[in-house]
Amino acid sequence: MANLHPLIRYHKWRLDEKQRALAALRHEEEQILAEAEGLEDTIKAEQRAAETYHEAAFGYANFARAAIGRRENFAHALADVRARITTASEELSEAFREVKTFELAQEERDKIEATERRHKENHILDETAQIGHRRRQEEDAAIPD
Repeated sequence: MANLHPLIRYHKWRLDEKQRALAALRHEEEQILAEAEGLEDTIKAEQRAAETYHEAAFGYANFARAAIGRRENFAHALADVRARITTASEELSEAFREVKTFELAQEERDKIEATERRHKENHILDETAQIGHRRRQEEDAAIPD
């Protein structure tokens, strides 16, 4: 039977790569969320400044339009990265299933080989015992009473 260990090692490497890719996507999601939260804080600060200072109110409209655009960009980026996270999670699950499949197949092969090896060893021991028994019988028959 073929040894599946190299194949298992390859699939584990692929699994690790997929885990790293998923971690990178989750980090990207966290960054987008942090930037969006920072934008919301900036919007609140600008609103307070516009309420407090009459001069700041004139520039707030332009800021608000730009902030709305950035908010939409964050929403699109977040939706995109979450879709990629879903895809990466599915790929990770599939890679894990593949690794498990090969590991289970190798375990079964190892069990079969161990059973065959025990049978061969037992057969050799049985033959050795039979030969020894025959020799003793021949020696006993050769010795006159």
